[in-house]
Amino acid sequence: MAEFKDSPAAAVVDVDCTAEGQPLCEKYGVRGYPTIKYGPVDDMKDYQGGRSFEDLKKFADENLGPTCGPGEHIDLCDAETKARIEVYVKMSAGKLEGKIRKAQKDFEVEVPIMKKVFAHLSKAEGKSDL
Repeated sequence: MAEFKDSPAAAVVDVDCTAEGQPLCEKYGVRGYPTIKYGPVDDMKDYQGGRSFEDLKKFADENLGPTCGPGEHIDLCDAETKARIEVYVKMSAGKLEGKIRKAQKDFEVEVPIMKKVFAHLSKAEGKSDL
């Protein structure tokens, strides 16, 4: 862990899920121990590889690093994503938050209804591609 101590982009942390770290473990879905997670804080994934330092270091070197996003890594984005990010960056935080809420509602409420209607229409037409 000392190798990553002063890294501005990587953190290796040890959390005790039975004590003060319990809320953090619940937030990220830690149910078994030890659990290793990786990725951006808002999209943590379960690590399934080897557990030695060498295995973890190899995985990190081959799979982790800067990704497309606003700020210093915008050049890692393709043209379409870069253009969309630039539109969002120009918005106020409040307006962007409203767009996020609408997108979440569309996904959580509208998409399931659309899938049901699509299934109904497909059944009526004799198709079942869903």
